[in-house]
Amino acid sequence: MDISFVILVEMLYAIASLVLISAGLAVVFGMMKVINLAHGEFMMMGGYATITAVGLGVNVFVAMLVIAPLIVGLIGLVVERLVIRHLYGRLIDTMLATWGLSLMFIGLATMIFGNTTTGISTPIQGFSVGDYQVNGYNFFIIVMAILLVVLLYAVFKGTRAGLIARGTMQRSDMAAALGYSPDRIYMATFFCGSALSGLAGAILAPLVGLVPTSGGAYIAKAFITVIAGGPSLIAGLVSSAASFGFVSQVFTFAISPVIGEVALLVAAVILLRAMPQGITSRFFKGKL
Repeated sequence: MDISFVILVEMLYAIASLVLISAGLAVVFGMMKVINLAHGEFMMMGGYATITAVGLGVNVFVAMLVIAPLIVGLIGLVVERLVIRHLYGRLIDTMLATWGLSLMFIGLATMIFGNTTTGISTPIQGFSVGDYQVNGYNFFIIVMAILLVVLLYAVFKGTRAGLIARGTMQRSDMAAALGYSPDRIYMATFFCGSALSGLAGAILAPLVGLVPTSGGAYIAKAFITVIAGGPSLIAGLVSSAASFGFVSQVFTFAISPVIGEVALLVAAVILLRAMPQGITSRFFKGKL
């Protein structure tokens, strides 16, 4: 019974982590069709913003949930205004530009913070379940992932701003004809996607040692999750994260964490071979 509870918690944690890691990219790539290869570096900056704020005496939850998303969102706003807005509809150029941005952010972070590993302790203590030790912070990550999905659904489905954003991404010419500025909507959407990336990096910062190249550990998983999810933003994000998180944890517990990571990649290859357009191209059609 104890081991069953531990396995369940770890599976939910793996799924929640993929949701957090991929949410910002799902907004930017899924809605705007912008391939942001600097997504991992936005997460890295969220982690450093949290660590710096905590070092200055800010409450860790305020640093994670408010300061880091705001700072990274503003950085994303500057990037969109200076670079991205000139490249809409040019996928290769966008990839090259954001790859260059990722290298620039790594260099700047190395100059400012150095090349040594830094981090903060988890604000929630673990507890014992029988003979097993469970990380209490995992529950916080699970709750945050659930709240994030609910918030995204509420915004895109139930608010005027969300409906305008979705309509603009589908038919920007029609939105412009109705008096809305696609340029401003793209800017706001990229800001939100960047802020979500910063939030993910901030929440995961207490679990990992942070270095300027930490973003590279997230980018592959984020793209795999978003692409495998298919055209539906939220349904695709949740379904692909659930599938890959389940597969990864099954092989992690059965064999080893390394095999779990390999199994995730193999599952992604098989899924995309069977459903090239993603999970929501066959299931959950018409869902947000």
